[in-house]
Amino acid sequence: MSSFRTVYIYLFVFTFLITSCSKKTIAPASNVQSSIRMDIETLAADDMQGREIGTEGERKAGDYIAKRFAEIGLKTTGENNTYFQTFKRKKSGNPHGDESTSNGTEVTGRNILGYIDNKAAATIIIGGHYDHLGYGHEGSLYVGELAIHNGADDNSSGVAGVLYLADVIKKSGLKNHNYLFICFSGEEKGLWGSNFFVNNTTFDKKSFNIMLNMDMIGRLNTERKLAISGIGTSPDLESILDKIKKPKFSIKKDLSGMGPSDHASFYNAEIPVLAFFTGQHSDYHKPSDDAHLINYEGVYDIVDYIYQVVVALESKGKLPFTKTKDESQARMAFSVTLGVMPDYLYDGVGLKLDGVKDGKPAQVSGLIKGDIITKMGELEVPDMQSYMKCLSIFKPGQTIDVKFLREGKEMTKSVTF
Repeated sequence: MSSFRTVYIYLFVFTFLITSCSKKTIAPASNVQSSIRMDIETLAADDMQGREIGTEGERKAGDYIAKRFAEIGLKTTGENNTYFQTFKRKKSGNPHGDESTSNGTEVTGRNILGYIDNKAAATIIIGGHYDHLGYGHEGSLYVGELAIHNGADDNSSGVAGVLYLADVIKKSGLKNHNYLFICFSGEEKGLWGSNFFVNNTTFDKKSFNIMLNMDMIGRLNTERKLAISGIGTSPDLESILDKIKKPKFSIKKDLSGMGPSDHASFYNAEIPVLAFFTGQHSDYHKPSDDAHLINYEGVYDIVDYIYQVVVALESKGKLPFTKTKDESQARMAFSVTLGVMPDYLYDGVGLKLDGVKDGKPAQVSGLIKGDIITKMGELEVPDMQSYMKCLSIFKPGQTIDVKFLREGKEMTKSVTF
């Protein structure tokens, strides 16, 4: 009888602790938003000069993040007992591409790493890139004089999420995983920092349970649309997400572990991933991506949601990895461009345009924001991947008919590449 009672007491205590942990919330919204606002405004200030890799602005931003890691109480795990992991790469004029187009100029960047060592068997990685475009020499969509690209949404917002989650997890008492927080540099040049980390880490990669990536989480719209990618990289992930009821979002699920952000480096190393993103906007890769345009309440809700994901993962063992059917399995070479910004949150049939670039074929032909492309030439365009396949087929100088929907009405425009 006493043995049964002892077991009962242990079960009661265990259930209480698990229940308390699962209901645990992060700090009151006003405090969170204050912390998030401070980090975003600091990193997106003009004196950071756009945080381009290899510049004084990037170094200053890295020092700030390291200082915040120290304040939070994270363990150093970089070189020489610091938070820094230094790497060198040759410049490529191909953002989100590879080194094959290198122009020979070597650039030095730094990843910033902070660690919570719970002596656990598995580690959860939480990250986001902190670099941006500097003065917009490469990758800018701005037409005009060189100007500082502060990148408040891209990606001061994600870094603020990393910093806050580091703080709350450090204080939470979660013990079933170790936690590695990484702010990557060189993402804008082609995922340089995350690729370097994955290929050069001193950690046992087999211990990495999942990588949670935040890239552009600062512009939650009025419909509260949140894109989450990587859901198919482990069979356990979708059920975890479906159980989180608040904060409530209109979630666009993407099974693929690939994408133009740092989670792809981990997926390629067969590590499950989840990536969080609130969509592109007209200020993307322009000097106008500034801190006053951030939806701070939205960022708070997203980090609260991710924290609940982390709490749910605490009760899971090692997640099995699943390879997804990836759009990027075969690299496509594009000799033409339509000059559009896709609406990544659109989940209907076709390619919805979130914007068109001045002077490019789409704009010249009369396509506008909101149009939904359904056919290019003889090729159907049911989704983003089909659109990319079209671009890999068409040639400069070629003229095609593009069918699209505008306010529900089917229309056709002639487009010359």
